[in-house]
Amino acid sequence: MKSTNSNIVIIAIAALGAGAMLLFPTVSPAFAFAFGAVITGFTLLTINKDPAKPSTKISVEGTPTTDQASTTLYVGNLPYRANESDVKDLFAEFGDVFAVRLMKDKRTGKRRGFGFVVVASKDTDNVIENLNNNEFDQRTLKVRIANDPKTSGNPNIEED
Repeated sequence: MKSTNSNIVIIAIAALGAGAMLLFPTVSPAFAFAFGAVITGFTLLTINKDPAKPSTKISVEGTPTTDQASTTLYVGNLPYRANESDVKDLFAEFGDVFAVRLMKDKRTGKRRGFGFVVVASKDTDNVIENLNNNEFDQRTLKVRIANDPKTSGNPNIEED
């Protein structure tokens, strides 16, 4: 549910609570507040649950795509001047690309020469076969399935 709809529900419940306070002036304000908070919480939880709706992910273009099996690939030895669009275009020649993240140094803001590309699982082997150890902008790319994410050991690296 969008936050604007949640806000409307909260305002409606608050208005009902104010009306109840006028009708029942002997009720403690603290009790009324607690009761309203509980009712609002249960209402929002109930409204936000929609089991028929599939989960979605946001693609690079910002358009939602249905939740598909995907694999994150590590891409090393990228040219420092390459941007997300360049990398996406390159990988899209060999499969569906959902996202591209290129890493930068937090202190300098310069690209680190590596990143991650999320592709459809069905295209993983084709992408690796066609791009690993192949040249891109005079650099030999290293493409492989990424390791599971860990807590960052280097605080100076950030996503682009």
